[in-house]
Formats: sequence, C-alpha cells, structure tokens
Amino acid sequence: MKGFILTLFVVLRVLPGQALVHRYSFIIEEAPYTRLCSTKNILTVNGQFPGPSLHIRQGDTAIVHVHNKGNQNITVHWHGVKLPRNPWSDGPVYITQCPIMPGKSFIQNIQVTDEIGTLWWHAHSEWSRATVHGAFIVYPKRGENYPFPQPRAENTIILGEWWKSDIQDVLTQFQHSGGDPIVSDALLINGQPGDLYPCSKQDTFKLEAEYGKTYLLRMINAAMNNILFFSIAKHQITVVGSDGSYTKPFKSDYIAISPGQTIDFLLEANQAPDHYYMAAKVYNSALPVPFDHSTTTGIIEYSGNYTPSSPLSFPRLPLLNDTKASVNFTGGLRNLASKVDVPLNLDTKLFLTISVNLRPCETNNTCTGPAGHRFAASINNISFVQPQINILQAYYGGLRGVYEEQFPSFPPLKFNFTAQPFPFKLTIPSLGTKVKVLEYNSNVEIVLQATSLVWSPDHPMHLHGHSFYVVGSGIGNFDEKKDPLNYNLVDPPLRNTIAVPRNGWTTIRFKANNPGVWLMHCHLERHATWGMEMVFIVKNGKSPQEQLLPPPSDMPPC
Repeated sequence: MKGFILTLFVVLRVLPGQALVHRYSFIIEEAPYTRLCSTKNILTVNGQFPGPSLHIRQGDTAIVHVHNKGNQNITVHWHGVKLPRNPWSDGPVYITQCPIMPGKSFIQNIQVTDEIGTLWWHAHSEWSRATVHGAFIVYPKRGENYPFPQPRAENTIILGEWWKSDIQDVLTQFQHSGGDPIVSDALLINGQPGDLYPCSKQDTFKLEAEYGKTYLLRMINAAMNNILFFSIAKHQITVVGSDGSYTKPFKSDYIAISPGQTIDFLLEANQAPDHYYMAAKVYNSALPVPFDHSTTTGIIEYSGNYTPSSPLSFPRLPLLNDTKASVNFTGGLRNLASKVDVPLNLDTKLFLTISVNLRPCETNNTCTGPAGHRFAASINNISFVQPQINILQAYYGGLRGVYEEQFPSFPPLKFNFTAQPFPFKLTIPSLGTKVKVLEYNSNVEIVLQATSLVWSPDHPMHLHGHSFYVVGSGIGNFDEKKDPLNYNLVDPPLRNTIAVPRNGWTTIRFKANNPGVWLMHCHLERHATWGMEMVFIVKNGKSPQEQLLPPPSDMPPC
C-alpha cells in the first residue's frame, strides 16, 4: 500500500482485552487516476483511492498524523467514532476545527470505546470526501469472537461516485448556479465503475469465493448525493451489523444503504460455481431531482475449473423510486441484544422539521432553482450558516458573536408538513448559526420530520459524537399521541446515520454523555451545502472524567 505507514508500540505480551495504540500517517496529496477513458489528478490519502483502511480492535486508540501536501484546505472526520471528551479530533470544518492548510499537519487522537464492526473516515471540508475516504475496521477485543460463525475471509466494499470534472469545480458551479449539482459520471465499487462503463472492464472489482464457504463483507456508502440499492445475483445475504454495532441476523435479497451508513453482511457461496454480478444503482424517491442513472458492477468469481456463463447472471434490484423497499430494509434492522438500555425518562424532547427550501436569487432571478430562485435547506426552518471561527474553539474560549444558543426545539410554524400544495412563503428559511445546548447525561429524544416543501427526498441524518437508538419511523406526519405507542424500546438498532423516509418521520433517542460540540447534518452533500445542518453543545459533567479535554497544541489556526 503506497505510502501507508503503520507502527505499533512494542508490546512483549498482549493479554486478552488489553488495548493498544496504533500510529498512522495520512499524506494528503494529488495523484493521477484513470476512469472512464480519461485521466485526471484527484486528492488522495497516501496516493490511494479509496484511501487506506485502518484496522484496530475495540478499546484501541489510533493516532493519525495528517500531513496536507495537497493544494487545498482539508479536514478528516472519523465517521461513527464517538471520540469521548475529544471533539478536537472530530474534523468537521469550522465546527470543531479550522482546516489544515496546504503544507501544514495535525495529529488526531482517535479512541474507540464500544464501537464494533465497520466505520469509516472521510474528508469533512468542501466536497473533498468524494475521493478522500476509506474504511475504519474495529475488530472484537483480543480473546473475543464474532457473534456469528467465523467467516472464511473478509472484504470491504466501498460504494462511491466519480465525476470526470474536478470535484471542486463541480462544487463551485453548483454554488454559483443556485440549482442542483451536475450528476456524477459513474458509480463505483471500490473505486471501479465496473464493466458496464467504457474503458472499465479490465479494472472491474472481483471477489473470489470458494463453494460452501461464508464470507464477511463490510459495505460503506461513500457516495456524495445518493442512497443506493445493492444486490448479488442469485445470492441472499445475511445482515449482521450496521454503523459500528451488531444486529440480529436477517436475510435479504438486497441492501438499501444511505451515504454515511455501513452494513456488515455474510455471503454464503452456495450457488453453482460460476461468475455472478454484484451491482448497485441509485434509489431516488424525489424524481424531479437529477441523478446518475447508471449501474456499477463487480463480480463474484467462484474458484474451480469451469467455463463462466455468458452473459453473467445479473441481480434483481428494486425499482429506482421504491420507497417501500428502502423502508423495509431499514426497518428490518434490530439490535443484537434482546434488551438494550434505551433512554426512557426523557429530559429533552425535540421536534425537528427537515426541508428543502428556496431563497431569492441575488442576481435578479437568474438562479437555476425553481422559479429562478436559489435552493436552500433547513432544520426547523433555519438554514445553517458556517462561521469562520470554529464553534468548538469559540465555546471553549468563551468567544462571543460566533454562534447563538437559541436553536428552537420545535418548528416556528405548524402545518401539514407532508401535504401539497403549500404557501410559497413557507419555503423561505431564515439564516443563522444557532446551537442547541444539552445538559450532560441528559436523555434526548428527537423526532425528525421530513416535509414536502419544494420536494421531499429521503434525508440520511448523521449525528457526530454519539450513536442513537432508532425507536420509530413512519410515513406521513408524526402523531404525538398514536405513534409513540408503537416505538420499539426493546431491541432498536444502534445507528449513527439514519435515512428519514420521504414525507415521513423517524424518532431517535440517545444519552448526551459526551461533552463538546457535535454536528448533526444530512449526509447528502448538496443538502448539507444548502444548510441542512445544526450543532449540539453538550455541557460538561461534574467530575473531571465528564469534562471536555483541553485542545491539542497543534490545532490548526483559523
């Protein structure tokens, strides 16, 4: 692995359960890559795309030295790692740090606690995560095993998107036009489009399987703007984990996975020896939204002497707008434990509407959004404005004027959130950099209500610094009297990213036991860029072990 440096502290004897510290070096640099018959330079880590995988055990710590040798500012986020008391290493630009400028470095301390399974890391500045991302694998503690039969082998499958244009040019054009970004030119499996695209057959991702063996596949959706359906021809899969947590095993013919999410699943090689396509395509619940209509493929190749079928078997994928298929897959996830510690006595209840909005165009209605307006997005009708001094620094140092603490617990207006048509004035959000303050160790419930303003796609919402239990979900407007009666408070899945269905709602619960500044946002990059973000500040507890750590000495300056 080019440029990938891994150093372990010397330990004469490693006892079961004993934690280690791993050291990594991430060199951010430009590298030439060829896709779809053309070559361009892309931003990478250690010259790799996708970037290097980190492999540690539960309870271990990774110390990552990030060197920015690229030509643009950068930050790195450890998606799904809680980072107890240490938001300084979380990575979202101007939320917990200022960017690492070209020629500069930053050492990030990544402590893993109860996370287990597949997580990932990615850039969290501009749209650099299109090429700056990789897997973060957390194995069981030494002496402990998987809660399922030991697989024959393990592989990581990273789904992504590819633009022939430079990704920062795509972002600049998108921001200038006020409309939607140009769609990607290809979808990817482990950096390869697959042999349905021109000039791609030779590099199609291939996975060798032995008949009768079972394989653990770790899937990450690193796509920028698309929820994806995935399937393997003539094979069922068994889901065993998601978002750094084990799940009760359940079988499925397909996977629905949002940007930011991970799915761990078992593949049993139980079909006749042959070659079989795996494939992924977009799930798009809001058909007016432009999207990549292509399909990326990889190949499962059984070992042995035989002549592969021609053409290869192709999987059945749900229809591109099959909301029921997406909701049913997500609804099938259950916590592995038969009884989990779901917060019951709630201290804070929030009702948050998530909307695509419109704003007046600055240049006489020449923007390319509806009616010449500029697209925006909001949470409780507030479109987030990114500051130029990071919020964590301002909070820790008592700086005034960087943010306000008046983020509302409920939307300013109550209306039929999922109806059409609607008064045009409802589409215009307010602008602000507002935060919601939570008491340490408080039990929090959030109802996330999608609205049909402008249009209503699914919204994969990601919370930094905490995992949460998904206790309920439904289509339509949330009914505060009836819907809580059907909450799953026994074995709800533990997630860090959840797709709120179009014209629907999702309820999550978590304990705010991680002091610091933590972002929550939609993981569709266009929505986050439009302002579908908010910030939580979790206050310190009473004891020193419940308080925010001081900043490291090499924090990037603003």
